Amino acid sequence: MASEGDGSIALMPVDFTAIDFETANNSRASACSVGLVKVRDGRVVDKAWWYIRPPFGHDWFSEWNTRIHGIDESHIVDALLWSDQLDDLIAFAEDDVFVAHNAGFDMGVITGACEASGLPAPDYAYLCSLQVARKTYHLDSYKLPVAAMAAGFEDFRHHDALADAEACAAIIVHAAKRHDAEDLDGLSAATGARIRRIGAGAMDDRPAVLVG
Repeated sequence: MASEGDGSIALMPVDFTAIDFETANNSRASACSVGLVKVRDGRVVDKAWWYIRPPFGHDWFSEWNTRIHGIDESHIVDALLWSDQLDDLIAFAEDDVFVAHNAGFDMGVITGACEASGLPAPDYAYLCSLQVARKTYHLDSYKLPVAAMAAGFEDFRHHDALADAEACAAIIVHAAKRHDAEDLDGLSAATGARIRRIGAGAMDDRPAVLVG
């Protein structure tokens, strides 16, 4: 993650876990890889990445998706099923707020994969870095590579789940600094990007519409 001076992020009381999924096909249940980046006080303190074998019935790969992220059946042959990996995802994120770029998609992957696996979706709050970016920068496009460049995070491998999670984290930390936000609640208030929920705590606060 990039910033001023020595390439590290200035210390800020901003804590969260950035998350990004790649999917095997157009089913939101077809997560085939995940990247996770834990941020404490505005600094990356931990990272994780792994392949996922999607739930049965959602485990086929479309040519289009493979062309985008480079993952196919050969990469997940030894990977654990979503149902066997969910606990690892929760253990990494703990009780953090998730952040993701176009977060409705990534949160939809969690709920979709859980539903397809016969599991309850975990209860998490989340904030969308795409919505934050739109209220922070003046850009022709707010796609992840463009917004990340505005945040000083460049030359990463887009559609690699870990690299995308790192880029998302960079946007949130940079935006918090620009808005003088002390935490995610302050950033949400400054940008109007609402902190929403998935899982049992979601109630009537549904994730954004998925866009693939």
